[in-house]
Amino acid sequence: MNNNEAQGFEVPESMGNIINLITKNIKVILIGIILLIVLLGSFFQIQPEEVGVITRFGKYTKTVDPGLNFKIPFVETVYKVPVERQQKLEFGFRTTDTNSLNTNYSKDNAQEESQMLTGDLNLADVEWVVQYRIDDAYNFLFKVKNPETTLRYMSEAAMRIVVGDRTVNEVLTVGRTEVANKVHKIVQDLSNEYSLGVKIDQVVLQDVNPPDAVKAAFNAVNQAQQERATLINEAESEYNKVIPKAKGQALETIQKAEGYAAERINNAQGEVSRFNDLYTEYIKAPEVTRTRIYLETMNKVLPQLGNKIITDETGSNVLPLLQMQMQKQDTPNTPK
Repeated sequence: MNNNEAQGFEVPESMGNIINLITKNIKVILIGIILLIVLLGSFFQIQPEEVGVITRFGKYTKTVDPGLNFKIPFVETVYKVPVERQQKLEFGFRTTDTNSLNTNYSKDNAQEESQMLTGDLNLADVEWVVQYRIDDAYNFLFKVKNPETTLRYMSEAAMRIVVGDRTVNEVLTVGRTEVANKVHKIVQDLSNEYSLGVKIDQVVLQDVNPPDAVKAAFNAVNQAQQERATLINEAESEYNKVIPKAKGQALETIQKAEGYAAERINNAQGEVSRFNDLYTEYIKAPEVTRTRIYLETMNKVLPQLGNKIITDETGSNVLPLLQMQMQKQDTPNTPK
C-alpha cells in the first residue's frame, strides 16, 4: 500500500501522466529560456557612429566595427563608444532645454568656473564650449579614470592660464580668437600627453563679459572699436579703388610721353640721315642735285598755291588765259 492509499484516496493513472507531462515541459521551457538568454547575450548591434570594445573577464580583447557582432555570453563584456559623435563640455553655463524652439541656458552652479582674473588684475566672466570627439576608444576607456571629468579640469585650467596672460580688453574684444586657439592647442597637447583618447574639434567662446558694475562702459568701448575697424576697412576699400586707378593713369601718361619722345627722336634721326645722304649727293654733283631739289620743292609747293599762270618771256598769251580762268570761276557748278 502506498501513501495515497494509506491516506484513504487513490490518484488516477491519467492524472499522474498529466503531472509527469507538465514536469517534462517545465524542464524543456526552462532549457529553452536559458538557451534564448544565451543566444540573445551572444549577439549585439553596434550603431554606425559607434565602435564596440570587448573585454574578457575585465581584460581588453578587441574592438569591433559597426554592425551585428558576436561575444561569449557571461564571459565577455561590450562597451559601446560613440567615436563619430561630436560631444561638448559647457563652462560657465548649462543647457537646460533643447526640445523647444529656443534653447534655454542656466548659470546655476556654474558661475565659479567662468569668473577669471586677467593679466591686468581685472575680473572677466568667460563662458566657452569645448567640442571634441573620441578618436581612440581603448585609451578613452582604460587609460584615464573619468576621462570627461579630466578633460573638463584640463580645459578650465588652460582657459585660466591663457586669460591670465592677457589684459581684460584683449579678452573682451580683439583677443578672443587668439584665446580660443591657444586654449585649443593646450588642451589637445595635454590630451595627447595623458593618452586621453580624444580629439578637440574646436574651442568656442560663447560670451565674454566684464563685471556688471562696468559692463556699460566696456560695451561702449567695444562698440567704438568696432566702428573704428569699420571706418578703417571703408578707408582701405576707397584707397584700393582710387590709388590703383591713379597709378594706371600715371603709367598710361608716361607711356604716351615715352612713345611721343621716341617718335620725335626717330623722326629727327631720319631727317638727319636724309640730310646727310642729300649732302653726300650734292658734293658729288652740285648742279644736278640743286636742280632736283628745286624741282621736288616746287612739286610740293605749287599744288598749294591755287590758280597758277605760266607765260613765256613775252607774255603774249596772258589775257586769253585770264579770260578762261574768269569764265571758269563764273560758271555755276552743275549738279551731279
